[in-house]
Amino acid sequence: MSVSFDGEGEVRVFAGYDGDFREEADVVVVGSGPCGSVAAYELARAGRRVVLVEEGPPVVPEDFVLDGSLSMTRLMREAGLRTTTGSVMPTMQAICLGGASVVNSAMCIRPPDFVFERWCREFELERTAPADLAPHFEAVAEFLGIAPTARDVLGPRNELFARGCDALGYSSEPCPRNVKGCVGSGECFTGCRARAKQSMDISYVPAAMRLGARVLTSLQVQSIRTQGRRATGVEGQVVEPFTGRRSHRFRIDARAVVLAAGCMATPLLLERSGDLANGSGQAGENLQFHPGVSVMGIFPDPTRPSFGATQGYQSLHFLEQGFKLEVLWAPPGVMAVRLPGLGLDYKRWLACMPHAAMFDAIVCCERSSGRVRPRRGGLDPSIQFRLDPVDVRTLQRATHEQVKIFLAAGAHTVLPGVSGLPDTMRSLEEAEILATAELRGTQFSAASTHAFCTTRMHGDRGRGVVDETGRCYDHDGLYVVDTGIFPRSPSVNPMYTGMALAHRAAGAIAQEA
Repeated sequence: MSVSFDGEGEVRVFAGYDGDFREEADVVVVGSGPCGSVAAYELARAGRRVVLVEEGPPVVPEDFVLDGSLSMTRLMREAGLRTTTGSVMPTMQAICLGGASVVNSAMCIRPPDFVFERWCREFELERTAPADLAPHFEAVAEFLGIAPTARDVLGPRNELFARGCDALGYSSEPCPRNVKGCVGSGECFTGCRARAKQSMDISYVPAAMRLGARVLTSLQVQSIRTQGRRATGVEGQVVEPFTGRRSHRFRIDARAVVLAAGCMATPLLLERSGDLANGSGQAGENLQFHPGVSVMGIFPDPTRPSFGATQGYQSLHFLEQGFKLEVLWAPPGVMAVRLPGLGLDYKRWLACMPHAAMFDAIVCCERSSGRVRPRRGGLDPSIQFRLDPVDVRTLQRATHEQVKIFLAAGAHTVLPGVSGLPDTMRSLEEAEILATAELRGTQFSAASTHAFCTTRMHGDRGRGVVDETGRCYDHDGLYVVDTGIFPRSPSVNPMYTGMALAHRAAGAIAQEA
């Protein structure tokens, strides 16, 4: 059984599988998030027979609800409760057609040139300079209509951030986003009911289908098939959406296998398949995050926080110092978990929500690192991560700068959200403790959805898993195109960079397939 999807063709869903089956293709792409969808489209455009496999189901606006906990249960792996060990930090990965693009804020930020110059210098890359990647960024931008957030959908939250940055002399600008006709609903996190966000399920995936790509959802790839040095396809089982119950088996034979399952799942799939592509010993290693820390401010006048682009404004002012500042919003139930107090005190803070705004910072944390290993008894990862003390100081400074921006924008009360420090700050003098205190990583309520580097590219096959095209050094016909191939943090939100690299990789894959 297949279902019509946004008028662009058909997607095979769980109810359509009535027994074991086998498919053939030139290329099988595992994962329909931003990177996998770009690769699938470009390969189909090159005339290759493409099968795009996704473990999650397709979703439509009727599936999107403003209840944050219910939305995470439906759209996130492990019901949105996945976390790291070591330095404990929540991390969320999507499980649906379109992947993270369905639930992120649509920010498409191109890293500054210094990022790629460092990548080339430190990881012996010869074709990843800014000029090399420029055509690929431009192609993705043109396809998705990436443009700065329109002024009429900024809303007070974003305007207050801009006001605070201006008052302090910090550069800031509207975020470039992949949206068309945004209405400023602030619902990015739970899925755009207006269908303005150009997530992969309404952009690249339908475009690939028009060119002949087949899209099979509710399929869990469990191993990569090989013959000698060559990857020959994938196999696994049909899984029921939301429950994960497994049923029929499947096999897809292909001339090339493209892994875009994400930097958590891809190294586990390689290990489960016989420790493939790991001659360097680097698969699953070098995990990096952008830990995010958020701050809430309360203003005298109503801020109408539910209106406005979810993350419509940003500041790259401190990028070379290790952090990026931006606006943030999510369903009130999600925001409320960080409020202080109990009982009546807690209710009083809840009552302040109509006057609130939230800013956040993503921090590069390049000295911190972790690893991904299979969890016993399943396919979910065990994620180990250690936050380096030097990076903790950057988290501390990023939090301080957010408080300063709030106060400069006119907030009368700021909630820094740092354990062991005052719950509220109302002046620069009170906020000075954020600059002087000796803080530990455990005092910050950090979380991250930006993860990378577990199958990193490197010019030296002894120190990386893939080359600059995403081709695995140890096997022919096996490629990785998700954010795992980043050699280190991109300093900004990673989606746009991942798509540009996938666009480049598709050209090399098409030649082999």
